[in-house]
Order: sequence, then structure tokens, then C-alpha cells
Amino acid sequence: MKAIVLTKYGSPDGLQLTEVDKPIPKDNEVLIRVRATTVTAGDAEIRTLNFPLWLMLPIRAYVGFNKPRNFILGQELAGDIDAVGKNVTRFKEGDPVFGTTGFQFGAYAEYVCLPEAGILAIKPSTMTYEEAAAIPVAGIEALHFMRKANIQTGEKVLIVGAGGSIGTIAVQLAKHFGAEVTGVDSTGKLDMLRSIGADHTIDHTQEDFTQSGQTYDVIFDVMGKSSFSDSLQSLKPSGRYLLGGNTGPGQLLRGWWVSMTGSKKVIAGAANQDTEDLVFLQERVEGGKLKSVIDRIYPLAHAAEAHGYVDTGRKKGNVVLSVAHD
Repeated sequence: MKAIVLTKYGSPDGLQLTEVDKPIPKDNEVLIRVRATTVTAGDAEIRTLNFPLWLMLPIRAYVGFNKPRNFILGQELAGDIDAVGKNVTRFKEGDPVFGTTGFQFGAYAEYVCLPEAGILAIKPSTMTYEEAAAIPVAGIEALHFMRKANIQTGEKVLIVGAGGSIGTIAVQLAKHFGAEVTGVDSTGKLDMLRSIGADHTIDHTQEDFTQSGQTYDVIFDVMGKSSFSDSLQSLKPSGRYLLGGNTGPGQLLRGWWVSMTGSKKVIAGAANQDTEDLVFLQERVEGGKLKSVIDRIYPLAHAAEAHGYVDTGRKKGNVVLSVAHD
């Protein structure tokens, strides 16, 4: 089968279309014929090794110290069940599915095997494969933080980095939970944010939200790069500051201290991926309450070009790889 293999760290040209062995499902696994996958921030970080020092060693140990060990990127997918192991009861051949491979990666390929008990569900009937592939990772992460925020109807929520894959879903979920939402991102993404429900937008190239005098019940920094102190000052007395991204030990310790010594709360840490959360998102999609935002779709063979575009920082929502089969 064809797959995009990471052959070196650094620039996108290390992503090469290669023939590899087609996987065979174990007794408790399903073989998925991949129709679409995405270029996530996690994929780009693995490719470039763009991690804080405390994460660098374990990542290299997993992927390869000097160069990747025939590593296939890709965490999100949508496709069809091509074969099932003899003990599988949850799915059958032909089922359209979507889900995440987690830290196994491997979705930049024509086929991938996943455990029946993995983060996998029937694809929303109202979505194309490309649209569905853009939901699982970003959706579960956004849902995790929006639930941790314990949003109450009428509260003011500000989302920093609202125009990315996680942010666009977080905007829609915050609205679902009854919030008045402000999205912060660059100029070219603001119209899109308003189109998916943001009540207000702030162009971070023109304005610093921490200097406006406005205060919020919840601030969600998708990538965890906003000023910690200034963001806390922009919270209401009982506000919640949500930190996404690779939050470092220093920020975690500082957040713990703030939460322990005052009324404001700092919440960090990635989501534990859960099938029930994926089904929750599927139901929101089926009910017309959630949609994926897709900027560009590339064929699988053009994965390097897709990564190059993601590296520019200009993408709105998601960049998708469409996987054609001969």
C-alpha cells in the first residue's frame, strides 16, 4: 500500500510517498480503508521536533533519535472498515467510520489497523469523509477544555487561537453551552470565526486583548502562548484560565499555585481520548450543531505541500489529505 513516510526531521520534504506492507488486523482489530486524514499541529511538531526540552528525549526515543524509524504520521482519519478480526463485534465490513489513532499515528496511509475498542465511531452521515476526518482530535481536545471550564449560560468566553482546528470547534461548543464568545486570531480568520458563531472577534495583530480592560469568565489559550500574568488580570474574580498545547512544568506549577491560593482557576493538561466524547461530537454534527472548518484539501501524495502550508500559520481550521484508492 502507499503511505507517507517521515524520512528525516525538519522541512516538509522529509515526507516521502512510499510503498509499505499493508497491515493485517489482529483478532481484536479492524482494518480501515482510509479515505481522509489531516495535518494536525501534532504531526507538524513531530516532523520538526518542535517540542520543549523536557519532551524532546521521550519523543526521540519513540520516533527515532537521529532520524525517524520509518514513521508514518497522521492522527485523525475517516474511512471504511475493510476487514475485521475474528473477535470484533462492534463493527462490520463496509461500516463508514471516523476516529483517531492517538499516539500510534499512522493515518497518512491507504490502510491502518485500530483496536475495536479504540477511539472510533460511525461517521456522521451528514459529513463527507474529509469533513469527518477533521473532527476527532481537535473535537475531543476542545470538548475536554469546554467541559473543564464548566461554562454557565451567559458567561463570557474568550478563545485565543480560535481560528485553528481546536479553536474552531471550541467556539461552536462554547456557544452550545450558552456562552458569549470572543475569538482571537489574525485578520484573515475573523470573518470565518463570525460565520461559525463567534459573537465578537479580536485581531491579535492589531490589538492585545489583555490591554482592553475587558474581563472574561473563561479564557482558553489553545496553544498556551498568551501572557500568563496578563491573562489572569483579564479574568473575572472566579474566572478560569485554560491552557492548551505543550504546557511546561513551570506553567503547571504556577497554575497550581494560583488555583490553590485564590478564586481564579488555571486548568491545563491534554484530554484523555474517549469514545464517548467522539460519539457526543458525532451527535452534535448529526443535529446540525457542529461542523468542521476546512481550509484546503490536498491529495495524500502532496502531504509535503500540505505541511508547508500549515507551517505558514495561515490555515483556517483544518488542512485535509484526501486518500484515493486505485
